[in-house]
Amino acid sequence: MYLKTQGIVLRETNYKEADKILTVLTRDLGKRTIKASACRRKTSKLMGAAQLLVYSDMTLFERQERYSLKEALPQQSFWGLREDITLLSLASYFAETTEAAAQEGMPHPELLSLLLNALYALDTLKKDPTLVKAAFELSLLCHSGYEPQLYACSVCGTELPETPRLHLRAGVLHCADCRGELEPGISMPMNQAVLSVLRHIVYGDGKRLFSVLLDAGSLALLSDLCEAFFLTQFERGFRTLDFYKQLIRKEL
Repeated sequence: MYLKTQGIVLRETNYKEADKILTVLTRDLGKRTIKASACRRKTSKLMGAAQLLVYSDMTLFERQERYSLKEALPQQSFWGLREDITLLSLASYFAETTEAAAQEGMPHPELLSLLLNALYALDTLKKDPTLVKAAFELSLLCHSGYEPQLYACSVCGTELPETPRLHLRAGVLHCADCRGELEPGISMPMNQAVLSVLRHIVYGDGKRLFSVLLDAGSLALLSDLCEAFFLTQFERGFRTLDFYKQLIRKEL
């Protein structure tokens, strides 16, 4: 049976002499493992689409729940990211984490939109990678069922704590003075500007996800907090994140 859809390649693995096994997040079929036969040959019409982070119109052939790529027309390749190893490593981190969040065979249009918007923000809009990374991590958590509670202090109910903190395990906002009322675990500080941006990411318009301004100090706070919260909730590390951070340290 032939199926038409759109999808972005989250992972590619060389297979046999000229094939690839692709992990693709499709718009209609969710995350799927797809074989791209002979795509590594120079004459293959599938070569352009069977690459990491390429978004394409696809024609798939499905037989006994196995999928193969028959035709593909790339719609967005994000070439600007491929010219910068640091940005490419960050984009690869986005792909790896999206793959971890998506369930096989279950449509995730919100995850697909988030990933495409994040790549567009890096590639075309030239947004600050630190901001895009933090907003992507927190949004991915929200779409995965790990939305933090940021309306008010979870203990005393104060909407604007003077010394706001986020409990990483519980995922709740609280005042520094209320820390003792919560379960053990790491609690990270923030300032009012960071709290405002966190609320914008979690509760605001998704189309304006990356449209915020922060000073350098607040942006660093936001970055550290979102990454720590993300890794705490997923309870695992990511090799692409480790590589990205190695590159960042070399640039400093």
